[in-house]
Amino acid sequence: MSSPTPGTTGSGRKPRVALVFGGRSSEHAISCVTAGSVLSALDRGKYDVVPIGIATDGRWVLEADDPERLKISGRELPEVDGDRAGVMLAREADATGLVVHEPSQPPRALGDVDVVFPLLHGPWGEDGTLQGMLEMAGVRYVGAGVLASAVSMDKTYMKIVLRDAGLPVMPSVTITRRDWERDPGGSRERAASIGYPLFVKPARGGSSIGISKAHEPAELEVCLLAAFEHDSKALVELSAEGAREVECGVLQGLDGTPETTVPAEIRVGGDHEFYDFAAKYLPEEHTELDVPADLPDDVAARLREHAARSFEAVGCEGLARVDFFVMPDHSLVVNEINTMPGFTPTSMYPRMWAATGVGYPALVDRLIQLALNRDTGLR
Repeated sequence: MSSPTPGTTGSGRKPRVALVFGGRSSEHAISCVTAGSVLSALDRGKYDVVPIGIATDGRWVLEADDPERLKISGRELPEVDGDRAGVMLAREADATGLVVHEPSQPPRALGDVDVVFPLLHGPWGEDGTLQGMLEMAGVRYVGAGVLASAVSMDKTYMKIVLRDAGLPVMPSVTITRRDWERDPGGSRERAASIGYPLFVKPARGGSSIGISKAHEPAELEVCLLAAFEHDSKALVELSAEGAREVECGVLQGLDGTPETTVPAEIRVGGDHEFYDFAAKYLPEEHTELDVPADLPDDVAARLREHAARSFEAVGCEGLARVDFFVMPDHSLVVNEINTMPGFTPTSMYPRMWAATGVGYPALVDRLIQLALNRDTGLR
C-alpha cells in the first residue's frame, strides 16, 4: 500500500476509507444497520468515504452513500442491493485500489484505498477471512487481525484461549452436526455431563441468532437442530442461572495498551427469557440498558481488568466488546469476545464509550486513525 508514513496517504489527499458491510452470514442485516450508523458519523471533511456492500450471494458492489436506506424500518431489515455496479480490490506494485465494473462499460478506477473499515458480523467477514484477504492485499484495516478474529468468532476455541490465560468461562461441550447424526446418545451424555438448563448456540454465530435454551434433556434435540441451521458446530453451555449480563468495551490506545469503558448491564423484560435477536435490535421490545451498570466499585474494577486481559489473551487489535456474567456472589465469568461489536443506534459498545467520555464520531475517527497508524503484515 502506498503510505510511506503510518497515518498518512503520502500524497496530501484525504485518506480514502472503504466501509465494507453486509456479507453472506445470517447477520447481514445487522451489518447493514451498523454501516448506516458509521456512514452518518464519518467526517467527510477529513475522509473520502466509499461504501462497499457484500450481497448475500457474496457479490461485492458499490453501494449508495445513503445511511437512511440502511436503517431498520419497523420489522423490515435492510440488505445490500446486489444489482448495483460490481467493485473489486486491485493490487498494483505500490498500492491497492478500487475498480468498478458496470455492464457494457470499461472498468473504472476509484483510486487507492488507505484503510478498510470492515463492518461485517459473523462468518465470512468477522472470522478472519476478510482480514486475511486484506493482509494479502497489503491494505490497512480497522480491528483485529486474522488469528484474533478467527479465535474470537469460534466460541469453542475462544474458551480454550481464555481458560489457558486463567480467565473464568462457563462449562461447555461442543457438538457437531456429524457428532449428533453418528452418535446422538453419546452427544446427549456429553451435554448431560455439564447439567441442565443449557444454552445451545452456533459456535461461530452472533447477534443471538440460532440460540435457544434447553431446560431439560427432552429439549436438547430441538435446540441443536436450531443451531445447526446456522452452523455445523454447536456450543452447548451451562446456563449461568441468576447471573446479570454485563458488558465492557475495549479500545486499543496508540501505545497498544487496552483501555476500557465503564461496564453496562442488559436487563431483558417482556417475554424474553434471554437477550435474543428481537430484544437486541427491535425497538418495541422491552430491554433496558443501564450505562453504567450498578455494580460495587471493586466488582466494576475487576470486570474492566478481566476485559483488558481477555483482549490481550486473544491478541485483539483496535476494538472489542467483552461480555460477562456477574454471578449472584459477584464472581465473574467471561461469556464471549466480540471483535466487531455492533455500531447500531442501540448498540452497547458506542453507548459505553459515550458514558466513558468518547462520543460516537470521535470513536469512529479514533478507530480509523489506529488502523492508519499500524503497519501491514506481521506485527
